[in-house]
Amino acid sequence: MRRIIGLGNALIDLLVILKDDNSLDNMKLAKGSMQLISASKFQDLNKIISSMEVSQTTGGSAANTIQALASLGSPVGFIGKIGNDAYGSFFEQTFKAKGVHTNLIHDNNLPSGVASTFISQDGERTFGTFLGAAAELSASEILTEMYSGYDILYIEGYLVQNHDLILNAVKLAKEMGLKVCIDMASYNIVSEDLDFFTYLVTNFIDIVFANEEEAYAFARTTDATEALNYIAELCEIAIVKVGSNGSYLKSINQTYPICVYQKHCVIDTTGAGDYYAAGFLYGYINGFDLETSANIGALLSGYIIQVVGTALPIETWDKIKWEIAELTKK
Repeated sequence: MRRIIGLGNALIDLLVILKDDNSLDNMKLAKGSMQLISASKFQDLNKIISSMEVSQTTGGSAANTIQALASLGSPVGFIGKIGNDAYGSFFEQTFKAKGVHTNLIHDNNLPSGVASTFISQDGERTFGTFLGAAAELSASEILTEMYSGYDILYIEGYLVQNHDLILNAVKLAKEMGLKVCIDMASYNIVSEDLDFFTYLVTNFIDIVFANEEEAYAFARTTDATEALNYIAELCEIAIVKVGSNGSYLKSINQTYPICVYQKHCVIDTTGAGDYYAAGFLYGYINGFDLETSANIGALLSGYIIQVVGTALPIETWDKIKWEIAELTKK
């Protein structure tokens, strides 16, 4: 079995279910967006949510994907940066307990990053992310030996704003013979750094994961098929997720329409794309065909939207593994 290592923001998610979206206006957060916030803004948000019910879990886009793969029994690793604090210890211990080989760099000067995740009644999520120590991961801290024994590097689009970090990471990965995957992360991140995103995908990326809005921003179109075709011209495998309408995958001029796993009552869409990537990559590293791999991705994303946050209980993972076995029977 091939091995996957993730590179991303090591964050703690503070999850808040909103009664309505008025709170987003008060916090000056655009619904559905991911905004990077300052330490002072983070403190302001904490004051607002202090009277709300809040739950805590590990977070970060690539981290979610890696921990889901670990829960499926895949050999995985993770590279990130944390502070020497309770949040950082929680992140590290959670990942080690899941069997993830961690390459976590500790920052003695900054606190660990925290993503305040606001969940609307329709399941849409909005992030106010204080990156803290996670933002200080530098190009020089990505070492060749971190990739030893791995076959695939999975990176999150949120890191693309740090050009030096990303370029060093993907160049080293290619030198080591790894395939490189990226999840585009957020439409506003793509729009704000489109030229660099395009350069990155064109020259270094093998597999692209994008939701509808991200694909539109990247391809500068409002047509999902056009966006899929555009991305597929630049890489080996392009995947565009279109919410309740499923997803589309294209590789070597072959397009696969992928249905949603089943109709669900959406509780929280946090991590839906991350779990889709985990399911697809699980199928990919186990040698299943692309369509089957994408169906496993749809299966996982279908489960995670039924809970608040990005963690599933052991009994749910047992059910998922059984369903994957049924799905992949020859």
